[in-house]
Amino acid sequence: MLVSNEVISVIGAVGLIALALSWHRRASAPVRLAQFGWICVGLFFFNDASVYLAHDDLILTVFSVMALPMAGGMALWEARATDEKTLSSLTWARGAVAYAGGPYLLIAHVPWLSVLAIWFVAGQAALFLRISGGDHVVMGETWVNTAQGQVTWQEFEGNRWFMGSSAEEYMFQTELLLTNGDPIGINFVLACTALQSMVIFIGAIAVLDIDWKRRFRVLFLTVPLIHVLNLFRNAGLIWLHTTYVDWTLWGMSVFEFGHSYIARFVSLFAMFIMALIMFDLLPELHRHIVRLLAPMGLLQPRKKELQR
Repeated sequence: MLVSNEVISVIGAVGLIALALSWHRRASAPVRLAQFGWICVGLFFFNDASVYLAHDDLILTVFSVMALPMAGGMALWEARATDEKTLSSLTWARGAVAYAGGPYLLIAHVPWLSVLAIWFVAGQAALFLRISGGDHVVMGETWVNTAQGQVTWQEFEGNRWFMGSSAEEYMFQTELLLTNGDPIGINFVLACTALQSMVIFIGAIAVLDIDWKRRFRVLFLTVPLIHVLNLFRNAGLIWLHTTYVDWTLWGMSVFEFGHSYIARFVSLFAMFIMALIMFDLLPELHRHIVRLLAPMGLLQPRKKELQR
């Protein structure tokens, strides 16, 4: 970890504000402000790499490590871009990151909002499992990981309206129990709510230069669908965990393997399908993403051969 949790939280917030201001002031081409914002946001996510590594989350560790060089590349591109269409896509990216990261970090840094989000999704996942014929699972105690150890939410004496930790996903955990009170060995954390996926779509759509009816229609299609798919994912993992108790692969239980690899692969595939649908409904979004992928040579249209 490069800097303390409190300092990196301030850096991340300042970076998101800088990107938001650079998007709102896009007519005056505030390149320096955008560059400053990209670097701050990149540092914020890069700083979490050691946290995810400590939790044996290889995928998020790699993504966090990649955040800083990618942010640096965006800052460099901001200075060198001259094409009007590319500048438009870079401006869209500023707003998308600011208005996707801002709401999520607000929820993640306000304990009450984090816990309410966990309760909302955990309760529905347990209910879905019960009515679908699975195990009768209910929510148990909510625990808070503090520097002094683990305490219950009722006993938590810290600030419930703000925290500076960058490991919000793991700070609050709601355990799941069988109806007889026996723990099943699974705790719900903020990452289980799919808030990250939702705010990505919300941020990407909210800053598009389109009329509000199209914006609302696509948001109404995507956000509830992500929530429902996440309920299926969570209920499925719980069912696998309670059904295939002795199953192992490479030293991982069925829950660990399903959660870390299978569920993420399926989630990414679902996001990909949803993105294709959105590209059809919002061609403006597709054009922005294609232009931003140009440095990596991905999804670029083929140049027509010159006819003699």
